[in-house]
Amino acid sequence: MDRPVLETLRSRLTATVLGSEEAAALLLTALLARGHVLIEGPPGIGKTSLGHTLAGSIGGTFKRVQFTPDLLPADLLGYSLYRMDRSDFEFIPGPVFAHCLLADEINRTSPRVQSALLECMNEHQVTLEGVTRRLPEPFIVIATQNDGDLHGTFPLPEPQLDRFLLSIRMELPSAEVQQRILLAHASGEINGNGEPDPLLHPEDILKLQEEVRKVPLHEAVAGYITSLCESLRRLSGSDHMVSVRASLAVMQTARAAAFLESAPAVHPDHVQQVFSAVLRHRLVPADGSDPLPLIRAALESTPVP
Repeated sequence: MDRPVLETLRSRLTATVLGSEEAAALLLTALLARGHVLIEGPPGIGKTSLGHTLAGSIGGTFKRVQFTPDLLPADLLGYSLYRMDRSDFEFIPGPVFAHCLLADEINRTSPRVQSALLECMNEHQVTLEGVTRRLPEPFIVIATQNDGDLHGTFPLPEPQLDRFLLSIRMELPSAEVQQRILLAHASGEINGNGEPDPLLHPEDILKLQEEVRKVPLHEAVAGYITSLCESLRRLSGSDHMVSVRASLAVMQTARAAAFLESAPAVHPDHVQQVFSAVLRHRLVPADGSDPLPLIRAALESTPVP
């Protein structure tokens, strides 16, 4: 697989949403690691635009769903429709049957609909009326949620959050970047119209994901990941705060980060690079405080091999 196409895709993402260099790198990392992404931040900073650009750039089928309080599981998964001419039921697939699902403002819908995504995200399949149907491969969910206005929102339950490989935090850009955004829109450099041409196709992504799974992970680095997670459990005061799935997610994401840098194996700095993004949304302190200080403390207190 030609590596330059990944750099072209990264450049397209950062050109679409100026100031999103870190977010673009994490999105690519999640794609290569075969994981789902939660993009968080205040309204109007480009969360949906970033997800839409990635979806349009990787080919395959793309569906966008605006999550609202009146959304039903059938609106997402699909339903059976009785056809009188055939005297039989026909399954009408929902938008989840796509290579990329953009779940916009996922916390605006009820927990019942949110939980409908659990099987899709974890098993890449949908089971309805006793019939299991596979989803297209690759399958990635890019979800966004606004945190500026919590009125009318439903916090994602912990099992749902644990299904996201990583979370991306986007903030209001600096005044200098905001000025560049205004000038780019005024000149037509960024117009938000039209679909980007695909740079990768589903079969290309599957090959890349397979290459990522072959990136070596040495015993010392596996021990480092385990020690970091143990440190975080100890600092948080709960053995259940960081699941085994979270440890696997750190490994999976660090492998993708190493692959993006053309490294011969996973190094401790790759683990450190992705650790916060993988763990931040999984830690839910009882007092509602920001978990980042705990994550930083774990990184600082754990010996590096």
